Amino acid sequence: MKIDFKKELESASKGMIMIHDPKLLINLIIRMLVNKLQIKHAAMLLFDPVQNAYILNISRGLIGIKIPKNFAKFTHESPIIKIFNTKEYRPLTVDRNALVCDDINRLIWRESLLGNGQAMEVKELLHNVSEEMQMLNTDACVPAYYQDKLMAVLLLGEKIDGGKFEQEELNFFAALASDAAMAIRNAQLFEGLKEEADKSRKLFLQTIAVLGSTIEAKDKYTHGHTERVTKYAEAIAHQMENNGTTRFPESFYENLYIASLLHDIGKIGAPEEILNKRGALTKPEHDIMKEHSNRGADIIMPLGLHKEIIDGIRYHHEHYDGSGYPEGLKNDKIPMTAAVISVADAFDAMTTDRPYRKALSFKKAMQEIENNSGTQFHPKAAKAMVELIKWEKI
Repeated sequence: MKIDFKKELESASKGMIMIHDPKLLINLIIRMLVNKLQIKHAAMLLFDPVQNAYILNISRGLIGIKIPKNFAKFTHESPIIKIFNTKEYRPLTVDRNALVCDDINRLIWRESLLGNGQAMEVKELLHNVSEEMQMLNTDACVPAYYQDKLMAVLLLGEKIDGGKFEQEELNFFAALASDAAMAIRNAQLFEGLKEEADKSRKLFLQTIAVLGSTIEAKDKYTHGHTERVTKYAEAIAHQMENNGTTRFPESFYENLYIASLLHDIGKIGAPEEILNKRGALTKPEHDIMKEHSNRGADIIMPLGLHKEIIDGIRYHHEHYDGSGYPEGLKNDKIPMTAAVISVADAFDAMTTDRPYRKALSFKKAMQEIENNSGTQFHPKAAKAMVELIKWEKI
């Protein structure tokens, strides 16, 4: 039966971001590879910063074929790690998005044609990689990078039908590995959050900031967006108090800060081709993107954060007139954290370059906020933002 790789990738990506236990997450990825793609066994080498090595601790497959648990750890000098972790060697694997056992002889022959000292070094490395793959009974290795750092390597055994890996399959493995690296890093951050929340509130907020920025590793057009939205949101809230329209308890500001940092965390589950599309989204693509507010709130829920934070994440795309999403809330039914983030988010979107349009000036963005006060935006939050821009406070 032909596998719909796009569908499988979307399904796997959505499932991965909801799991906050790194070991469970890796276990599920490996099990999916073995069961869905009919591979005799699969395993993952995962970087352990404490040991400064890549540890093979989860393996699935047929009894007698899978790699035993805790079988090995691989240093940065191990051939499989070195070939993916050293920039001058990466071109050897870029064509296939992986290193396939059957390709190694071809690569060695290609290097032989160069006939220089470096070629001899590369040939020796490839021979060593081949021996290491044979030892691990591995037919293909797929790297998983996070922010250009090698986080893990998928080890794929022989296909049950004895066939060779097609390029479409390797592309799927590469895309899955990329999403897996993001999800594993996300899970590790969550694990750290739970520990650090009890030790230090300051460190907890620093970790929240790192977690909030993870989406920027996937969406290259939103670099700095989270930080700016958080800054604007805090300024809007303070201005609402300064102009006498609202009074907030002290806890509101910390809740707004955390919600702003995490408002787009749900985009981790969105396909990169949609996040980085150089043009207007189609309706189906827009519908996928609209899932991020609910998904983000659901991702954060297990942390036990204040309801005000969860509401800020879930409802920051609601419109004052009820035309927003995900629930079509209107007027004062929209939580104030969400109403403030909505204005901050829209202002930053308007005043930064996008692939399909140039940034608006602050003055033009201010006019848009003013024109949409009472329809898209909460009037009190919109008034505060307009004042901040007019008086050049941001």
